[in-house]
Amino acid sequence: MSSVTLSNIVKRFGTFTAVHQTTLEIPDGAFVTLLGPSGCGKTTNLRMIAGLLDPTEGEILVGGKRVNDVPIHKRNLGIVFQNYALFPHKTVAENVAFGLKYRDVSKADVKKRVQDALDLVQLPDVGDRYPKALSGGQQQRIALARAIVVQPDVLLLDEPLSALDANLREDMRVELKRIQDRIGVTTVFVTHDQSEALAMSDQIVVMSNGRVEQVGTPQDVYNRPASEFVANFLGASNILPARCLSRGPDGALLDAELFGQVTVPADKAETVPGEGPAKLVLRAEKLLLMAEGTAADGMVTAPATVETVDYQGQTVRYFIRVGDRQLQAINLIDGHPFEEGTGVQVGFRPKDCSALGQG
Repeated sequence: MSSVTLSNIVKRFGTFTAVHQTTLEIPDGAFVTLLGPSGCGKTTNLRMIAGLLDPTEGEILVGGKRVNDVPIHKRNLGIVFQNYALFPHKTVAENVAFGLKYRDVSKADVKKRVQDALDLVQLPDVGDRYPKALSGGQQQRIALARAIVVQPDVLLLDEPLSALDANLREDMRVELKRIQDRIGVTTVFVTHDQSEALAMSDQIVVMSNGRVEQVGTPQDVYNRPASEFVANFLGASNILPARCLSRGPDGALLDAELFGQVTVPADKAETVPGEGPAKLVLRAEKLLLMAEGTAADGMVTAPATVETVDYQGQTVRYFIRVGDRQLQAINLIDGHPFEEGTGVQVGFRPKDCSALGQG
């Protein structure tokens, strides 16, 4: 296992800056996800760690050693790409063994390590087959086996699940995390899929326009977003104009549009410096719809009207009108969902919201 450090990394393509002054520490053995929309710089960072791109400025360290000038084949990395990049004319065993070809490994050890890798990805009996005989999920596992057979210092995964269908994706993300936990290798995972990042990561690095917006555990970035971009990108959020009236050890007292005064817990209002303009962040799944007149002790409530019902099976997404604003609420279904045009009461618990400073 090795840590990975990016120190003041900048990457330019001509006059376009793809990565701006990125500094990041990835600890030994951690599963760290670079998350963001297309074009945010996440894959560019991964390719610089791999040695496929050279940084314009800054240093990259693996295990404390500078690797800027070290070619890719000497960095001892395992890499899985989006398209798996298996050799169609080689057997599965030959594909897995390919990374050992230029290492000082005996034939007996190659055979054992290939079989161990196939056992780890739970495909022990496919060594003699060719990739075209395997399903997409099986090919993904073989690409992973090829990456881990070299016993890499760092495993780099560039959207490896994106070519799979939805159900297989969910199964494979569980399997991928199981394997990473088993071998304990430091892993950098690139995705634009929020659910993958939240389910798999020890740390998430949220990126936008070539910059790091926030670094934290899945719980941190989801429940305590550091910016409006993070709040909107990870799940559905309602962001309301507000004014901070006071700030103390118990939190920030906000006067928020539609809902009036709300005390936001201190750990969820860290970007609010004190009195002045602010924003109240309400996650859609924390906004509860209730029948009119329902007792709502301990909740902040307001009258609302259901405008659109988006039925999703176990849950339903409502678009509701509160005052002159449309908000989103995602609720579990208990019986029948509210119908369009129904007058309801909408509420939330103050501990479930967060606040942002105006900047």
